[in-house]
This record gives sequence, structure tokens and C-alpha cells, in this order.
Amino acid sequence: MKADKRNSIGRYRILLIVMAIIGVYVFGKAIRTMISPQKDYWIAVDKRFTKENIPIPANRGNLLDCNGRILSGSVPEYRLYMDFRVIDPDSAHKAKTEAFRDSVFNHCLDSIALGLESIFPDKSAAWFRKRLLDGKKRGGFSYRIYPKHATYIQYKQCKELPLLRESAMKGGFHGEEIMQRKKPYGILASRTLGDLYKDSNAAKFGLELSFDSILRGEPGLSHRSTIRNRRLSFIDKEPSDGHDLMTTIDIDIQDFADRSLRNKLHELEGEIGIAIVMEVKTGDVKAIVNLTRGNDGEYYEMKNNAVSDLMEPGSTFKTASIMVAMEDGHINKNTRIDTGNGIYLMYKREMKDHNWRKGGYNELTVTQVLEYSSNIGVSRLIDQAYHDDPDKFVRGLNKIGVGIPLNLPFVGKGEPIVRHPEKQGRYWKNWSNTALPWMSIGYETMIPPISTLTFYNAIANGGKMVKPRFVKAELENGQVVREFPTETIKESICKPSTLEQIQEILEKVVSEGLGKKAGNGGKYFLVSGKTGTAQVAGKGGYHNGPKKYMVSFCGYFPSDAPQYSCIVCIVKYNTPASGGGQCGPVFRDISQYIMSKGEFREASEAKDTNYVHHPMVAKGRNDKTKVILDALELEDSTSGDTSDSIPVNRVPDLRGMGARDAVYIMQERGLKVKLKGKGHVKAQNMPPGTIIETGKCITLTLE
Repeated sequence: MKADKRNSIGRYRILLIVMAIIGVYVFGKAIRTMISPQKDYWIAVDKRFTKENIPIPANRGNLLDCNGRILSGSVPEYRLYMDFRVIDPDSAHKAKTEAFRDSVFNHCLDSIALGLESIFPDKSAAWFRKRLLDGKKRGGFSYRIYPKHATYIQYKQCKELPLLRESAMKGGFHGEEIMQRKKPYGILASRTLGDLYKDSNAAKFGLELSFDSILRGEPGLSHRSTIRNRRLSFIDKEPSDGHDLMTTIDIDIQDFADRSLRNKLHELEGEIGIAIVMEVKTGDVKAIVNLTRGNDGEYYEMKNNAVSDLMEPGSTFKTASIMVAMEDGHINKNTRIDTGNGIYLMYKREMKDHNWRKGGYNELTVTQVLEYSSNIGVSRLIDQAYHDDPDKFVRGLNKIGVGIPLNLPFVGKGEPIVRHPEKQGRYWKNWSNTALPWMSIGYETMIPPISTLTFYNAIANGGKMVKPRFVKAELENGQVVREFPTETIKESICKPSTLEQIQEILEKVVSEGLGKKAGNGGKYFLVSGKTGTAQVAGKGGYHNGPKKYMVSFCGYFPSDAPQYSCIVCIVKYNTPASGGGQCGPVFRDISQYIMSKGEFREASEAKDTNYVHHPMVAKGRNDKTKVILDALELEDSTSGDTSDSIPVNRVPDLRGMGARDAVYIMQERGLKVKLKGKGHVKAQNMPPGTIIETGKCITLTLE
């Protein structure tokens, strides 16, 4: 019994000794590994092949125009790397891989460099050769062989070159995929659409930021392991891709509004240009252009001025002032006021009309006061009605929708600032005798252009004020999962009698008054609106330095059945400064383009021109239609334009066309296009009538 017990204890001792020896061996092996020459290998393996909780980025949703065309979308780009060092625990296999790489590299270096030059022509073959040799000399991992991002097509082309075509473990070449946000239509509406930070899914501004939670989606998670010398990725959580957003922007209208405004800015050497087009019933913003002059004299979308800029609106505000007085029963469209010789002393301060040097307008009706934009007429009417109670006037403005915050979906948006008097005993606090007269003509108040347009849109919309809408729907895989309905701000801004009178007056401003250049002479459709000119105060007020003006025109069309409203604003230095004369023509071009769009031809087929002749004619007016079409036929026959008569398998005459339209037409017919210069097409290397061979390149010289 005791002998068995001693034997059992002995066996346990032996087992403990064996386990201790094994533990010491394992511990010693680990220590040896850490201090052995293989230390670097195992550390590299740990870093390169063992990773946990690796985020899988979700695909960001696209921003679409109202017709489903991509305005902003994510596309893959690649950083290109070469490993000039081999890691392999099998020394024999490592030596074999190194020998293969060295052999192919030495024999094919020139052809690799030439191939890279053909893929990336901004760098020479000599540059790529030196770059690759430098990388090999350093002998490191993930050496960047091209400083810029490569497209997917360029990456695939690289994979066809010697050595680069091999697997990453064998040849060393690999690409790191990065999703980049791209705008196929360049700067069009870019400040409204927004952007992301470079190489990031983080939104910076615009709709990208406002609707980031919908667009970005939810990232997934994965981990990587090495099994039998193979590097494998395992997905722990699938990413949930972001949803698309259908905006209200119509890229055709946006493009035309941008070109029309840009041309006028170049002509006037303006500093800032703004154009917004809104659909009357829905408030859908079909175009929003924000152009600022750069140091090079060109115009760029630098800031969302239409939404953020708070400026004194000038004479477009006079419409609101007159409406308040009409609402309160002080005046009607036929009320008369004496404006004298164009200069009137308002509480020891001169109020002038624009024609004061010609002797002024003398007596005018309220209709004529707005037709001719008489400062004296408006200020006298409002001062007579509200001098003793300016608070009632300001409350009247708020009642008709002026100064109401729009709460638009943009960071940095500007909300209207309407000065409000406060009663203190017998006196109005922070209020002077001249405050009301000057406020009535568009000073003493700060309003962003989009708020002014929203007010005029309500007049066009039968008195119903709707909030400007930028996004219509959220889509998943092309299917609508949520709609963003039109929001009503005020069901009615005024009495029907006031609305009827003001609509009649605004139509006469264009047909008979200072807004004539915004219309088309009544030949095609009627336009209603109001001109605006305001001096912009600088740091030293209105009198120091060169004079700066904001000129504008705001209105809607067609007058008898309004479909669209539009505002055009230009900030410029020095005179002449005329809202009707300088912004009116841009408004006219945009309105005629929109009314012609889809009636006779698609916008993509229209020429680059500031004047689109095809009108929309009311149903049943066959006589008017015939007159207009006869005029168009005459114009076409004398213009020398034969592009529409040339078959699609032949080159048309592109001379005089803008670059965008010429490129579109040629690409539609299967040709590649190379442009030289800027502006409109002056010459083409393929004569009109040349039979088109798909894939060939046509060179267009622009001027």
C-alpha cells in the first residue's frame, strides 16, 4: 500500500518536472524568438497580416437632379504602391520570389516606365524609371510609384504591365482603393450640393452636410487572419450603403442660368452674380447660381451667396411696402402722389429719384410709382400712412411674409433682419424720422436673395407662400423610400384685392415700366416683376471709396398662369447701375430658355446663346404659334446654321457653338473631342459633312 503510494507520488513528481521543462522550453522559445533575427519578421507579420475591427466603408449615396442624373457621386480611385521587399517565413520561397522580381524588374524596367507614361501622360517615362529605381534602392514596403490618384481604368491598365500584372505577393504591386466624391457637371450648383473633405467621407457644407446621415450609410467591420500562408478577410458586420437623394435641381436649367449670368458678369466686370429659379407651386429650386470673381478674372462658386448673403434689397422691397399700405386700406393702385422734380426733402435729408436730373416724374399713380420705381413716391406714401405708428408698418411686413425665417437646410444660412421700432413713452426707441422713408425703399433691412424670391413666388402662387425646396425624395436602389413634401409658410399673404392689384402692377412694370428688358415685348408670353438697385455700404459707409451697387430683377412668368419665379442679382462697382437694364436681360434669357425647353427640342441640343427663340404658346393660340414659327423659319434660313440638316453620321458645322454643346454633339455621334483655347468654336479640323468614323478624334479651336 505504501509502495503504491510512493510510486504514485513519484509519477506526479515526474509529470510536474516534465511540465516545468516544457514551460521553460516554451518560454525560452518565445524569448529566443523575440531576440532572434526572426524578430523583425514576426513583428512585420503581426502588423501586416493580423488586424482586428477593420472598418468597411459604406458606399455614400448619390445626389441626383430632378430627372435622376447624378450631380454628385462616389467613384473609386487608387493610390498605387510597390513592395520592394519580400516577407516570407520560408527562406527558399522568399529567395525565389526575390529572384523573380529582380529578373523581371531589370529586364522590363523600360517597358514598365513607357507603359506607365502612356497611362499617366503627365509624367515622363524617364520620371517613372527614376522613381522605380529609387524605390528599389530603398527596398521598403508600399512605396508610392505615382503621386496622384489613379482611376479604376488606369489601375486596370497598370495590371497589364510586366511585373505589375502579378499578384501582390509575387510582384509587389498593389493599389489602395479610396472612394472619391465627383461632380460630373463640374462647378454647376457646387456650393449648394456641397463637398467632402479630401480622402474622407466627412461632409464639409451644402446638401452633403445637411443630409449627411442619409447619404453616408453605416460602415461595417471585418478582421484579417493568415491561414496556411494566405491572408484572408472575414466580415463581421456588413456595411449598410447610404441612400440617394433626388434634388429639385434641373441641371439643364442650372447650366443655362450659369452661362447667361457668367456672360453678363464678364460684360459688366461684376464682383458677384446670383441667379435662382423656383417652381411656383412647389417651391422647387430648379437652379441656384453663385458666382464670385476670382483673382484671375474668372468666376467660381466660392460661397452660397443666394442663401447666406444679407444685403439691403433696394427697390425690389418697394413691392412689399406698397402691399402693406394696400392691406391697411391707405392706398390702392390709382392713388396719386406728387413726386415733384425728382428731389424731395425728407426730414432735412434729400430723397432722389433716378431721373432727378431730367426734372423728375411729378404726379404719379401708385401703379406708375412702381413702374418707374420712384423712391419719392413710395417713401411719401408710406411716411404719410405710418409716420406716427412705424411699428404697424413693420408688423404689416411680417404679416405679408417679409422677414419670416425660412430655416433652409444649410449651415451658414442668413435669415432676414427687419428693423423693428420699440415704443418708449412718447418716442420710438432707436428710430429716427428718416428710418421709415428709407426702409420703405429697401434700406435699413437685410434680406438674402432667396427670401426676396420666396416673397415674389408667393405673389405668383395666388398668395400662398411655400418654403424653397431643395430635396424631393430619398431613394434606396432606385426606389423612393421617403418623400420631402412642399412646406407651406403662409396660406395667404394678403387679401385677394391686394393680390389682384399688385399682380396687375408687376406685369405693367415689365410691359410699360423700367423692367422692359426682362420681358420679350409680349411676343411670346407675359412677364411680371420688379427692378432693384441699391448702393452697398462698405466699411466706411456709403461715401468712402468707389461706389458699390447691387442691381437685381425679381419676378415670375408667364404672368397669366405663373409656372416659375426667378431672381437675378449682380454686385458691381460704379455706375451705370440698373436692375432692369443689367439683370433684366439675364432674367429674359432664362425665362425664354425654360419656356422653350421640351417644346421644340431638348436643352442638350440648344446652342450656347444668351437668347433662346423658341417660345411656349398657350393652347388654342394657333394664330400666334404660326407667326412665331414663321419668324423662326426665317431666322434659321438666314442664319447660315446647317448643323441640324446634316445627317448624324457626318460632322456638323460647329463654328460659333459653345464648348459644352459642341463636345456633347460630337460625343453623341461617336467622336472623341480635343479642345484648344477657351470660348466658342472658331475652327474644326474635320470639315462639315465629313463622314464620321467612330472613335476618331476631332480637334476644336476655341476663341
